[in-house]
Amino acid sequence: MSGEESLLAKTGLQFFGRMSASVTHEIKNVLAIINENAGLLEDIVLMAEKGLDISSERLQRLARTVNAQVGRADAVVKMMNHFSHSIDHFVEPVDLTKVAEDVCDLFDRLLQMRGVTLETIAPPVPVVVTASRYYLQNLLWCCLNWATIARSDKRTISLAPEKMDNGVRVRLVGLADLDKDTFGLFPSPQEDALLAALGARLDFSVAGGEIIISFLRES
Repeated sequence: MSGEESLLAKTGLQFFGRMSASVTHEIKNVLAIINENAGLLEDIVLMAEKGLDISSERLQRLARTVNAQVGRADAVVKMMNHFSHSIDHFVEPVDLTKVAEDVCDLFDRLLQMRGVTLETIAPPVPVVVTASRYYLQNLLWCCLNWATIARSDKRTISLAPEKMDNGVRVRLVGLADLDKDTFGLFPSPQEDALLAALGARLDFSVAGGEIIISFLRES
């Protein structure tokens, strides 16, 4: 295994571990709420056994809360399942809008802790490239992690897939406080390995406050 392949494997494993930890933490939060409501239900049962009048509205609220958390857990598990299957094929037609939507869901908890909200700006027509969906998600995480890790101000970062005359690209918009000095630290060898595997190019727009990932050959 070459040095670049080793770095790519290490980067991919770290990314999968980080996302798995985030998702399982979210599931633990859901289970904690369900467990809390199970305790409340036990208290209500004890009250009923003592002949106390139990409000049907209180029971309905409990049921609604548990149902909502089950739905939340189901959505998180489906998201993780979809993410896990992104490793099935390392080269495939990839809809960049769908990837942008997926990473908005996948990175939501991690970036919200930094005051960052992600959104997708969908193009009028599908934007598709033949590449690795997994490596692209990994690269997007590296970009977003680097751009937000040392900043605490609330902001919205937009992911904007779009076609170009000579290919396609994804613009990460909303990074106006990045400057030329910070660009010298990024991309690191880790991102360079991902870019090489994807056949992509990474550029910055200081004036626009953007990071741009370009694929110069459209599928």
